[in-house]
Amino acid sequence: MHSPSPPQLKERLRQEAFARRDGLDKEFRHEAAGRIKSQALDLPDLQDVTPVGGYWPIRTEVDPRPLMEALLERGQDVALSQILHPHLSWRLWQPGDVLVKGGFGVREPGPDAPEVFPKALLVPLVAFDRRGGRIGYGKGHFDRAIAVLEDQHPVLTIGLAYAVQEIDEVPVEPHDRLLDVIITEAELIRTKTA
Repeated sequence: MHSPSPPQLKERLRQEAFARRDGLDKEFRHEAAGRIKSQALDLPDLQDVTPVGGYWPIRTEVDPRPLMEALLERGQDVALSQILHPHLSWRLWQPGDVLVKGGFGVREPGPDAPEVFPKALLVPLVAFDRRGGRIGYGKGHFDRAIAVLEDQHPVLTIGLAYAVQEIDEVPVEPHDRLLDVIITEAELIRTKTA
């Protein structure tokens, strides 16, 4: 009996985490987004960082839009990811901007929005552990994006998740980037000692 490879194990963990996340009721998810927003706004590391890269939520991901709007209100620039497979690019965003349908059905800024290179990223995820390990959708877009940005400047990576998405241990592969902070509706987890 072979033990599963890291990609196989990740896929099983991904499906289990999807089931837990999809099982949360809409009202709970809405309230959780508000609690996550409050904790993120109080995070000292995020106070003066600009621009901040965000994402447009799909499926049952934590909705970062209330947080992104609050960051804009306090004077920070916010950018949304744009999938240029296999990479991500980041383009400035304001509420009300016209978004186009990109890869995976994600809504993203059009090609006219200015490209920027975020110093902090809000990262969606399917499952996480307390070391900052993250399981996403399996395409590696965020891992590659973080690596590219880190070549230019330090990047604060903040995973947004529901507490039910925590698992004991994410199988980490060489290309995986660990997150600096994970914020759930229940707590703020610093994964590294700063």
